[in-house]
Amino acid sequence: MRTHFTLTCVALLAALSIAPSARACGDHPSSADAGIAKQLESLDYEFEVDDDGDYRMIRDMDDDRTQLVFVISKVESYGVHKIREVWAPAYRSPEDDALPADIANRLLADSQDSKLGSWVKQGDMAVFVVKIAADASTPELKDAIEAAAKTADEMESDLTDGKDAF
Repeated sequence: MRTHFTLTCVALLAALSIAPSARACGDHPSSADAGIAKQLESLDYEFEVDDDGDYRMIRDMDDDRTQLVFVISKVESYGVHKIREVWAPAYRSPEDDALPADIANRLLADSQDSKLGSWVKQGDMAVFVVKIAADASTPELKDAIEAAAKTADEMESDLTDGKDAF
């Protein structure tokens, strides 16, 4: 499982242009939000921090599957709103920087049905993103992580005939 984790992380890091060297839980870059580390630790979630300060974890799913999830440290703003994103990739396009139309339309329809989060295009990848308040409580963060992981893993399985790349 550790080999699967390492290969998956290296592949996604390359795809997202994130430097592949990650830090262990106790060694956070200055851009990492220490509050997130405390919340993840209180949930007993294993994680690593990448060079951008984002929290990366592999969640165990049903049927011996796993799902890669990121909690982004950087806080975004819109007016008075301060939000944090939780990402989970599900699909990598065989085309360079475009999602096939049938896949894109399926993701749009799924976004409409989603109660928490929506699909976005990140380069050649489809990523499920949940946006939560930057000061979200630990239970709210847990819900966001679980929603992102579950939604992305189910879509990945459907779109790739059960393959588990993320």
